[in-house]
Amino acid sequence: MLNEILLGGGTAIVSGVIGFFISKKLTSANFEVYTQQAQAKANAIENEAQTLLERARLRAREVELEAQKEFDSAKDRARADFAQREEQVRKMESDFKHYKKIEEQKLQNETRHIKAQKVNLERNEKSLASLKKRYEEKIDDALHAIEHSAGMTQEEAQKVLLDNIEAKARGEISHIVRKYENKAREEAQRKANYILAQATSRFAGEFASERLTNLVHLDNDELKGRIIGKEGRNIKALETLLGVDIIIDDTPNAILVSSFNLYRRAIATKTLQLLIEDGRIQPARIEEIFEKVSNEFEERILNEGEEVVAELDVGVMHPDLMKLIGRLRYRASYGQNALAHTLEVANLAGVMAAEMGGDPTLAKRAGLLHDIGKALTHEHDGNHVDLGAEVCRRYNEDAVVINAIYAHHDQEEIKSIECGAVCAADALSAARPGARREVLESFLKRVTEIEDIASAHTGVKQAYAINAGREIRVIVNATLVNDDESILIAREIASEIESRVQYPGEIKVNVIRESRAVEYAK
Repeated sequence: MLNEILLGGGTAIVSGVIGFFISKKLTSANFEVYTQQAQAKANAIENEAQTLLERARLRAREVELEAQKEFDSAKDRARADFAQREEQVRKMESDFKHYKKIEEQKLQNETRHIKAQKVNLERNEKSLASLKKRYEEKIDDALHAIEHSAGMTQEEAQKVLLDNIEAKARGEISHIVRKYENKAREEAQRKANYILAQATSRFAGEFASERLTNLVHLDNDELKGRIIGKEGRNIKALETLLGVDIIIDDTPNAILVSSFNLYRRAIATKTLQLLIEDGRIQPARIEEIFEKVSNEFEERILNEGEEVVAELDVGVMHPDLMKLIGRLRYRASYGQNALAHTLEVANLAGVMAAEMGGDPTLAKRAGLLHDIGKALTHEHDGNHVDLGAEVCRRYNEDAVVINAIYAHHDQEEIKSIECGAVCAADALSAARPGARREVLESFLKRVTEIEDIASAHTGVKQAYAINAGREIRVIVNATLVNDDESILIAREIASEIESRVQYPGEIKVNVIRESRAVEYAK
């Protein structure tokens, strides 16, 4: 190929020279001279090309030799590496066979050892049976000897012996019982606190969901974006102004208003509803609607307070106190609405005071104001008793009212029939079934007490109150308690529950004694 390139180059040069002379229109003599010169140059170029070609062939041969040498070297290295790996595999195989042989030997030794132990065990069992038989024979001989020497039958001697042992062990048993009773009492207290803490934490979610949030309906989910506003401007303004948390999540067509303050939550809910109806949701409009709703609520709670006072017919009352009475509608205690509780107390106190020869009007007035401090606890520091007494003194309420405020929380002695009627009515309203969330706490306390009574008995492993506390299952240790003692434990637990626990209906006590035998088929 190189020859062809060189020849082509020479031909091209000659053609070029000829073309040049033709273009110059030279004479034949001059043309021959120049042709010879061109031929000489072409020959020189061809010789040079032959030289280059020879050099290229030599270089190609050198490259081929180097490649062959590198190939041979790589081939030798690969053979050496393969031989090394083959040696490693042979060594690993040898080690594995050696390890397998050792393990098989160990297994054989352990098998022989187990068989020997089994033979020894069978031999020992036979020896034990023989010794037991001899022991029983000697016991019978000893009993006959004792009967002959003491002049008593076996049953009489056994009774005397058991009576002596029982008298001797009574002190030790009493000490053990006291020890375990104290331990059980401490454990019961810890367990009761733990159960109450668990129940409180689990119940808090339901309580917060039902009692601490309001749901605001939306016509479509696009309103959520408008409530949030650009860069959250609207929702920040709403939460800051209303004093509540506004929760916007994946719930379709709804948002949540959350707050511990029922009054704020009611205002916030109404404000949001009006903003959604109006459609103009922006900070300036939010302030305008909020102010309007706040004024309406202030008027509404005053009107409601006036209606309550007029309905109960308790005489003239200061407008500020009537406004606080109306505000009680937005307070709750243990899930019971404060205004509903107040009305119950006022009516009950009036009836009881009339029956006992007291002043029913004054009793109703004291019942109406006994929890008035609860309307102030969100805005002022202190407990509702002190706050209520202070505000009633400020507006010159009767001493019976002040006494009822303090006495219904045992901070003062009852000084009048009217005050006693208020205290009794307060207890009745709070304890009415379904009135408060404390029912759950009393139920948990009763269930825990039943379980602790059962767990305190010796031999009891576990105790579970089931079926809403109407049945208790007691699992005892089969090695410590026999069938007869199980009946006794059930009777003792039932008797102790009857004497210590207040409960409706009856409680079934199940004592379960279980013995298991386990063996493996090989």
